[in-house]
Amino acid sequence: MRVAFETLHGVLAASLRKAGMAEDRAGTCARLFAEASRDGVASHGLNRFPRFLRMIARGIVDVAATPARVTAAGALERWDGRRGPGNLNARDAMDGAMALARSHGIGCIALANTNHWMRGGSYGWQAADAGMIGVCWTNTQPNVPPWGAADPRIGNNPLVLAVPRRDGHIVLDMALSQFSVGAMAAYAARGDALPVAGGYDEGGTLTQDPAAILASRRLLPIGFWKGSGLAFALDLIAAALAAGQATHQISQDPEEETGLSQVFIAIDPASLGSDGDTSRIADAALEHLIAGPGTVRYPGAGTLAIRARSLRDGVEVDPAIWTEVQASAAG
Repeated sequence: MRVAFETLHGVLAASLRKAGMAEDRAGTCARLFAEASRDGVASHGLNRFPRFLRMIARGIVDVAATPARVTAAGALERWDGRRGPGNLNARDAMDGAMALARSHGIGCIALANTNHWMRGGSYGWQAADAGMIGVCWTNTQPNVPPWGAADPRIGNNPLVLAVPRRDGHIVLDMALSQFSVGAMAAYAARGDALPVAGGYDEGGTLTQDPAAILASRRLLPIGFWKGSGLAFALDLIAAALAAGQATHQISQDPEEETGLSQVFIAIDPASLGSDGDTSRIADAALEHLIAGPGTVRYPGAGTLAIRARSLRDGVEVDPAIWTEVQASAAG
């Protein structure tokens, strides 16, 4: 079923106010959830919202907490997220990185002690909308086996890269598992097979069955050993810069995934006197990418198409989850 974007946003905001979040923060937090569903990432939008409410109720997420700067060195700052709402902490951190970039050309915020940031791409779009190149990543609970092992010891550690462009930003938002846990849960809920193998079943056989992979907890890292190494390196850099927890220190219980470490980098091309060059260079590269036979999409193209349909026809929602969230908004 589909509902109007503003209706979705309003119900989510009402639920957060019922959960004790201040009105202005509830509106922003709800908008980030609603925008994720609007752009086709319901696994980190409406579908994840009930879990977020449960984590608030259990005191894992502190609805009133805001991030605090711990230390700074020029364009680099270390913040403590104080277990506040992950998407609000992440938005504030990218805002902070962009403020540093306006002064230094580049800015980096390393954020410790925070919660799940929901859709990581949100903060890439945030930077690109401001005309900046954005880079950010987070570590996660251990939910992917490193290459050569059968048990989960590394995270799927999402990585976001964003390049501003006048006719549609280029935003890459990817987990370092072949499919994120949220994406596989969505496939499993629909009863659909994955388009390619995404992990192993209990017997150690590669499979396209998302339910079997979720049961075995043996997600396949992208690029096999390459994705495994990249996930480990990103985890180390985030934990070291933020002085926070590394993946091996984070609970494996999805309902207790907290104390994450994240990095937000903003780069202001205009600081080099090249305002407008970024979009021109991206346009030329994109023209070459999609020219010729075959169907080629650039990172962000699918998001823009889904967003346009959602704003025209309504945001696609899971009826059962929508009913549950409506009930929470009504108290």
